[in-house]
Amino acid sequence: MIRAGITYAALLLAGASIPALAVDNNINGRNWAATCTGCHGTNGHSEGGMPLLAGLDKAYIVNAMKEFKAGTRPATVMHQHAKGYSDEQIERIAEFFAAQPLK
Repeated sequence: MIRAGITYAALLLAGASIPALAVDNNINGRNWAATCTGCHGTNGHSEGGMPLLAGLDKAYIVNAMKEFKAGTRPATVMHQHAKGYSDEQIERIAEFFAAQPLK
């Protein structure tokens, strides 16, 4: 750990360009979205049979989840899943899936 810090400091002093580390600003959204994996695939990349969530528009996902939560959108089990999330959690989950690249 100290050696890495010294190396990083030496590169900074030498004026080297250090690539920025990727930061997951939506770690809670990612964690909540993980519960969708069983049906919708890892990171929303469904292998078929269930809708693909990766890359969908955030507003579309939020609207669909709110309709599931209210019971106004036809579904089998999504009504129950959606009721388990607050509006803030739904926003963060939708943000996570919208940010996922298509395969």
